[in-house]
Amino acid sequence: MDEDAIREQLSILVEEHRDLDDAITVVQRAGTFDLLQVQRMKKRKLALRDEISKLRNMLVPDIIA
Repeated sequence: MDEDAIREQLSILVEEHRDLDDAITVVQRAGTFDLLQVQRMKKRKLALRDEISKLRNMLVPDIIA
């Protein structure tokens, strides 16, 4: 995977993470919400965060100190 493809995928995942965060907030503010649905959304958000971290690490060159 080249650097441009990594950056594009990273951008998509960051946007999805942000949208999911907004959706969780909206669902929780609704008052009556499905706890299972919120848990699934939070689990997906954590998976996105891990994938974002992995891609960011791919962009940083390994530097031996």
